[in-house]
Amino acid sequence: MEIPTIVIPPVNNIETISIPLPTAEVPSYTPLVVPPSDLQAQEEPEGTASEEPESPGMRKVDIPFTDQQMPVPETEILVTATTTAVVSVAATLTATAAFKYVVTAMKPILKTGWKKISQSKKKVS
Repeated sequence: MEIPTIVIPPVNNIETISIPLPTAEVPSYTPLVVPPSDLQAQEEPEGTASEEPESPGMRKVDIPFTDQQMPVPETEILVTATTTAVVSVAATLTATAAFKYVVTAMKPILKTGWKKISQSKKKVS
């Protein structure tokens, strides 16, 4: 019995080409900032108030230990916003709980119905 053999040709060395990495000269500059020659602080004429005009529905509250005032909406606006937020959160939580209960209650009913439908289709086939 003769065993087949494979003759493999000798390996040729292939020279690789070396490509140098590209280089570039990146331009750079030092920025020069020149202020305008007519730069002056604006002075307010005496007798004019620099405060914002009062907007309706807002009142100002003094912040303790500072000389600042913070605008705060009137009580009616705050009560309305708070009530709306509480009602929407309560409605969302109630709807979520009700939906979970309905899904839990309907799951066995739907499974039973699905089994009956699939068994009746098998009998018909």
